[in-house]
Amino acid sequence: MGRLTTHVLDTAKGCPAAGIRIELHRFGNGHDDLVAEAVTNADGRTDAPMLEGASFKPGEYQLVFHAGDYFDAIGAKLPDPKFLDQVVIRFGISDGQAHYHVPLLLSPFGYSTYRGS
Repeated sequence: MGRLTTHVLDTAKGCPAAGIRIELHRFGNGHDDLVAEAVTNADGRTDAPMLEGASFKPGEYQLVFHAGDYFDAIGAKLPDPKFLDQVVIRFGISDGQAHYHVPLLLSPFGYSTYRGS
């Protein structure tokens, strides 16, 4: 069964990023539909996959990580406006039976991602 998971690591602090709100959007037929929302736990992961089962379908998706709110919550001293507020990762799912893992490695001034396992 296919599924989509994610996690967030705060590379500036060297630990999981807890409390980050994440939105998942699906694109198709000219629509941008919000299909899931979650908040990272103490391990920087969501408690359940962002997408799985019958709702896991090939297509174009977008994860929106609310990084600015996270930086505010941990008391990061950042300029106004912040360099990063929302981190948007747009990606495609081509195999409806595969596990797609899209992690975010985050700091106040940069980020990276990859397709993990």
